[in-house]
Amino acid sequence: MNPFGPDLAEVFGPSQSDGGPELVQLLTPEGERVHHLPPGLEQFDLDFSAEQLRGFYRDMVLVRRLDTEATALQRHGELGIWAQLLGQEAAQVGAGRALRPQDFVFPTYREHGVAWCRGLDPLKLLGLFRGVDHGNWDPADYNFGLYTIVIGAQCLHATGYAMGMQRDGVVGTGDPDRDAAVVAHFGDGASSQGDVNEAFIFAASYNAPVVFFCQNNQWAISEPIERQSRIPLYQRALGFGFPGVRVDGNDVLATYAVTQAALQRARDGQGPTFVEAYTYRMGAHTTTDDPTRYRLSGDVESWKLKDPIARVEAYVKRNGLADADFFADVAAEADELGATLREGCKALPDPQPMSMFDNVYAEMTDELGAQRDGFAAYLDSFEGAR
Repeated sequence: MNPFGPDLAEVFGPSQSDGGPELVQLLTPEGERVHHLPPGLEQFDLDFSAEQLRGFYRDMVLVRRLDTEATALQRHGELGIWAQLLGQEAAQVGAGRALRPQDFVFPTYREHGVAWCRGLDPLKLLGLFRGVDHGNWDPADYNFGLYTIVIGAQCLHATGYAMGMQRDGVVGTGDPDRDAAVVAHFGDGASSQGDVNEAFIFAASYNAPVVFFCQNNQWAISEPIERQSRIPLYQRALGFGFPGVRVDGNDVLATYAVTQAALQRARDGQGPTFVEAYTYRMGAHTTTDDPTRYRLSGDVESWKLKDPIARVEAYVKRNGLADADFFADVAAEADELGATLREGCKALPDPQPMSMFDNVYAEMTDELGAQRDGFAAYLDSFEGAR
């Protein structure tokens, strides 16, 4: 007996319950469009306009340029560290573009592509990794939370926020401009954390409108996925009482289609979904990591053949959906973004010492006020300190 009902059985995952490597894929690595999906997954075969396809391509190219420039800035000593996303652009852009304005995102520290889709100035990301702030954007301005460094903690935050949405009456009303959902991003390594599994329990128990979006890039720093799980990660969801689906995370079309469906389920009041975007981290975990110490170069080369940007470019060119001027314009825009990031990063002002007391609480507490005053007096003992 299916515990989710026939509608969910048809939409999410039972055809994959034999543990096979089946993916939802709409665009092959060669750039061929797939229209014949396995039984139960046909509804993910969406139609995409030429404008959407060009938009996906532009987003991924610019996000990759952001990643490339930030890595170079770190190598030149301008950033303390950088978490690379090379190879994961489709997973992030597909998920990011599936959001509605009222949806809320809880990221890890690698969701640069999702941040881009939410309209966040990339320089705000660089400020965090440069160490001049702790993330200075207001989450309410973008419905995009601050980066979370504690592995997996954001999944509990996302579940609690989603439960709050239920109580605010913005779930299951039938109003597309009102109903909202939450996305929690995390990686395959974080899926082993207690916080993530506790979030699954609460989300299932309270039917919270949250999508757990796992970018399975197959490496938890140096720990391979086979040390993380004996079954495909998406199948874990069934043990907690909600559906899961695995999607080709290098396919921006499939990622968009699956995330859009999962978000709509949540907005309609049907509860959580686990989306496993099966991808590969072609770069390092962070700029402090040396992946050549623990993985084979041949694996990286084979995944380069599945590049998420190249497959969209091949499809667009083959079908005449963009001319040479379009690609030249995107390349020029990427160059302009690179120059802006290089110049803007170096111009970011150093923080003022007293600013650490700002935005700690909505209202200043007596204890914090005393600490602030004591620190101010200490600074005043040095000429020109502030």
